[in-house]
Amino acid sequence: MTDYFALLGQLRRPWLDAEALKQAFFARSSEAHPDRVHSGTEAERRSANQHSSELNTAYACLREPRDRLRHLLELELGRKPSDLQDIPEAFASLFMEVAAVCREADGFITRQAAITSPLLRAQSVTEIHEWIERLQTFQRRISELQNELLVELKELDAEWSEVSSRNLLLPKLERICRWLGFFGRWHSQIHERVNRLMR
Repeated sequence: MTDYFALLGQLRRPWLDAEALKQAFFARSSEAHPDRVHSGTEAERRSANQHSSELNTAYACLREPRDRLRHLLELELGRKPSDLQDIPEAFASLFMEVAAVCREADGFITRQAAITSPLLRAQSVTEIHEWIERLQTFQRRISELQNELLVELKELDAEWSEVSSRNLLLPKLERICRWLGFFGRWHSQIHERVNRLMR
């Protein structure tokens, strides 16, 4: 497996400075850009394209906290982290609320789609805005929880270089990775419904 941290010249750790990562990506990308070998052999051009593609994949992975954690855990554990489908107890009620509001929003969107009269559609504008606000309230709650996890991730990163046995931190990182996955999915589900309501 390719070590994306090494590919972009980054230390293997849970938290990376976004700007430093971006600069490293741009520097390495400009050095390895396929245009630099446009007059080279077919094999050189193919190799440059492949390397450029790997750099793009590495950057896309490392700039996203959840993807970076999954990659770090895979490198450290020698296997993919467990992808439990069980909702953490602490977030079970939020999951139920998100599921319920999404179902209700789907029902409203379906009813809206069946309305053909421009007058009736215009009359429902207020209700559409209320739905959008309700969904966006959930998005804000989820974003706040994500931000709390990112603060915890930064704190664990500080311990990462100090701890003699990183194995003690890996279960905590795995938990954060899973929770970021849940929050990401919920955020996407709500975002999709907001977009449908705005059409």
